[in-house]
Amino acid sequence: MPRRVTAWAEGVDRLRAAATTEPGRLRIIGAVLAALVLLFGAVSFWEVSGRVTAADDVVGRSQPLSADAASIYRSLADADTASSSGFLAGSDEPREVRQRYEKDMANASRLLVSAAANTTAGEDSRKQITLLSEQLPRYSGLIEQARATNKQGLPLGGAYLRYANEQMSTQLLPAAQRLYESETGRLYTDYDDARSVPLASIGTGLLALAALLWAQLRNYRRTNRVFNHGLVAATAASLVVLLWLVAGHTVARSGLSEARAEGQESLKVLNDARIASLRARANENLTLISRGAVLADDKKSDKYDVDYDHDMKLLEAGLATASKLADDEAGRAPVAGATDGVKRWKELHTAARQTDLKGDYQGALGQVIGDKDHKEYSGTAFDTVDASLEQAVVHEQREFTRAAQGGLGALDGLLTGTAALAVVGAVAALLGIGRRLSEYR
Repeated sequence: MPRRVTAWAEGVDRLRAAATTEPGRLRIIGAVLAALVLLFGAVSFWEVSGRVTAADDVVGRSQPLSADAASIYRSLADADTASSSGFLAGSDEPREVRQRYEKDMANASRLLVSAAANTTAGEDSRKQITLLSEQLPRYSGLIEQARATNKQGLPLGGAYLRYANEQMSTQLLPAAQRLYESETGRLYTDYDDARSVPLASIGTGLLALAALLWAQLRNYRRTNRVFNHGLVAATAASLVVLLWLVAGHTVARSGLSEARAEGQESLKVLNDARIASLRARANENLTLISRGAVLADDKKSDKYDVDYDHDMKLLEAGLATASKLADDEAGRAPVAGATDGVKRWKELHTAARQTDLKGDYQGALGQVIGDKDHKEYSGTAFDTVDASLEQAVVHEQREFTRAAQGGLGALDGLLTGTAALAVVGAVAALLGIGRRLSEYR
């Protein structure tokens, strides 16, 4: 009984037989060249697609979510500051202070809803969003109790406010910080994905070009013809794809690196500085509200005054770093304005503390929140710092968007161009080999 030959073995035998003749070898060469060019196109399409998606996520998803997380933290800290400022004013709480508090709370709630719907950073982000959503109404309730009690002139209002501040400091703000870190971590992951070098594409591209050049050299040695139009066209198409890939990725990488180094890093520093300023202002207010009732770890110093000093040091350090990171006058000017505001704020705060320590509470209150005798007070200096930092944040956000969109734009058309040129190259290679095969008919 004859041995049964499998389809695979039969195919191998036919390939070996074909390889013994020049037409057969040409057919094999043509198939390999077309396959290599198509493989180059497919790998390039796959890698470029991943980088385009990551770069698009940087611009349209992860960075906005990171910015929103920072805004949640900032809104919560500002709400805490506004609530303490309003409390100090007693029954004469200024309308603008109340409106600022309500705006901050509404903004935090809105951003939490948006974050819950759009976050992709994982379970930890969702856990923090849930915690914030649960605790925010409780904090708001404590603030309303403090306001109502304070307007009745009862000292219990201060206790409610301190408890609300403790909840903000120990639960809400840490959760907001973790959310910000989680979203920023996702942003940096997208950065790395978008900036990674497409090594597989470059490798297959060089392999395809080497094979095409070898085929043309072989053709020249056997026919003395310098050019085979089909193979030349296939080589040109592959070379264009490779150069386009390298150039586009280089420009995109440069733009995204600029966005990270000169935009995102500056934004992070400025956000941290602004948060430190808000905490410092809240602690400044709470120093007057508590009247020494809450002591620091040394059991001697006022806790809120110690915290104020700590936050001001963080603010000054942040402004110094932000000044170094700013790369143009539009970025440096608001940072310089904030730095000057901090100096004046510290001077006014020192004067208010001295007045308070002398036993003149009403005088110190006027120096902190203002009255008819104090048109310039520490609150006006804080407002200068806050407005300057807001201006700096807006500028750096604009710089980030410009650089990141420039990086993303460098990849425009590369996906379609890669696929089209790969097909053109493969067809051209087959036509070039087909031209040689026609000589044997």
